[in-house]
Amino acid sequence: MLQNTGKLAGRTLFITGASRGIGKAIALKAAKDGANIVIAAKTAEVHPKLPGTIYSAAKEIEAVGGKALPCLVDVRDEQQISEAVRNAVKTFGGIDILINNASAINLTGTLDTPMKKVDLMMSVNSRGTYLTSKLCIPYLKKSENGHILNLSPPLNMNPIWFKNHCAYTMAKYGMSMCVLGMAEEFKGEIAVNALWPKTGKTIYTAAMDMLGGSDVNRQCRKPEIMADAAYAVFCRPKSFTGNFIIDEDFLKAEGIQDFDIYAVVPGHPLLPDFFLDEHPDSLRKKMQDYGETPMFEAGKQQVSVTAEGPVAKTFKAIEGALSADVVKSTGGVYQFELSGDQPGTWYIDLKNENGCSGQGKFPGKVDVEMSMSSGDFVKMFSGKMKPTLAFMSGKLKIKGDMALAIKLERLMTQLKSKL
Repeated sequence: MLQNTGKLAGRTLFITGASRGIGKAIALKAAKDGANIVIAAKTAEVHPKLPGTIYSAAKEIEAVGGKALPCLVDVRDEQQISEAVRNAVKTFGGIDILINNASAINLTGTLDTPMKKVDLMMSVNSRGTYLTSKLCIPYLKKSENGHILNLSPPLNMNPIWFKNHCAYTMAKYGMSMCVLGMAEEFKGEIAVNALWPKTGKTIYTAAMDMLGGSDVNRQCRKPEIMADAAYAVFCRPKSFTGNFIIDEDFLKAEGIQDFDIYAVVPGHPLLPDFFLDEHPDSLRKKMQDYGETPMFEAGKQQVSVTAEGPVAKTFKAIEGALSADVVKSTGGVYQFELSGDQPGTWYIDLKNENGCSGQGKFPGKVDVEMSMSSGDFVKMFSGKMKPTLAFMSGKLKIKGDMALAIKLERLMTQLKSKL
C-alpha cells in the first residue's frame, strides 16, 4: 500500500459521506498524517444495516492521530452544508481539501425508476456536489494547495452506460461535469479532479452488501485502494487539475505493483469495469458477455419458442432440487421473463408446500420478477455467472423484494453440480 509521507499534517479535509466506506477510508488515511477531518454525513444514529455514524468515525480518526469534527449534514440541505463549512473554518481555521464522496445509487431502467429515486440521485450526486463545492471554494482558494476531488467516473458517451440505468448515469456524470467546468474555471487557484475505481462501482462497503448480498465481497477491492489514490492526488500541486483518474492506473504510476493487497479475496476475479471502455473490440465482447445485443448483429438472431433446450433442462434440474427445506429457507415466488434464443415466461415457487417450477405465469402473487436473456439465465444457474455481476452490469433486471432475490442464490449453489 502507499506509504504515508506526513504531507497532509495540519491540513483540513471536508469529506461528505465520511461516516463509512470510501469516505471514511480516505479520512483515516489522511488522519495518519495528523490531518483535520470534517465528517459531513447524515448518519448520527446507528443504521440497522449500515454500520458507522459521524461519531464512531470521529473516534476512529482521532485514534490514528487525526482531529475530527463530526457534522450532521444532508448534502441536499444548503443550510446544513453552510453551517458545517462555518464550523470547519471556525474550528480549524480554513479548508484545504474537499472530497465529494456522498452519492445515491439506483441501477434501474427508465420505466422502473420512481421519480423519488431520480430526484434523490440528482439532488445528492449532481446538486450536492455542486452546492458543497460552491460553499467550500472561497476557503479552498485561500489554501496554499487547495484540492477538490469528486468520486465520479470519466465522461463516457457510449450509450451502453446509459441504456440500463439512465438516471444514475446522468446523476454521476453531473459530478464529473463539475470537474470539467470547475477545473477550467479555477485553474491556477484550485486543483479539481475526479477519482474512479478500475473495477467499477465495486469497492466493497456495507452499501455493497445491501445491493448485491454478502457474497459480493469476494468480487471487490477494499476501500483502501481509493484512499491511497486520493492521498497521492492531494500530495500533487494545484497545477495537477482537470484529470479523470482511475485508481489502479494512478497507483501504478506511484510505484504500486502488488494490487492483491487491495483485494478482499486475493486472486478472485473482480466485477467488470463500470463506465470504462478499454478498446472497441474489448467493448464489443463485453457487451455480448453481459447480455447486450449489438445492433450490428441483431439480424443474426434466431428466436426459438420451443420448451426444449438449455432453459428447459435448467428448470428440470431446479425441479429436482426443490424440497420442503429449500422452501422453508427461502419463502418466495420468482417469475422469469426470458429473452434471446429461448424467450418465454417461467416461474419457481419456493413458498408453498414442497415448491415447484413451470412455464408460463405463476397463478398467484409473485414476490420477485427477473428479466434477462435465456443464455444468461442458464449461465447464472449453472454457476458460470454471478447474480451480483449480472445485476450490476445491467444484464439482470429485478423487480420486487430484493432480500428474496438474494436468497435465490442459495438454490443456484445447490444446482452447480447438476448442470
